[in-house]
Amino acid sequence: MFAITEYSVEVIKDPFGILTGTRYEFMLDLDVPEEDELHTESGVYLRVVYSVEEGRERIVKYEFFERQSNQYLDFEMDEEEEKQIDAFCKERVLEAV
Repeated sequence: MFAITEYSVEVIKDPFGILTGTRYEFMLDLDVPEEDELHTESGVYLRVVYSVEEGRERIVKYEFFERQSNQYLDFEMDEEEEKQIDAFCKERVLEAV
């Protein structure tokens, strides 16, 4: 399991009004244990698109990246990690308002 060390959050602008609700982009710097297959020497960050619509919050999309090169890493979160990230985003989504 990884730990979140730093983060930023911004509202995603929808100039065409295509999206319902409000979308947020979270950038989460992660501390990944060395024994985890996701671990890289230069670090990892997670980009999360989070939706808030009519009182329902959820992760729409997420992507892992290698911190130094910004290279996409093809990994999926397990259920426990996804719950951790969902709870983290849910708690902090109001900061972007």
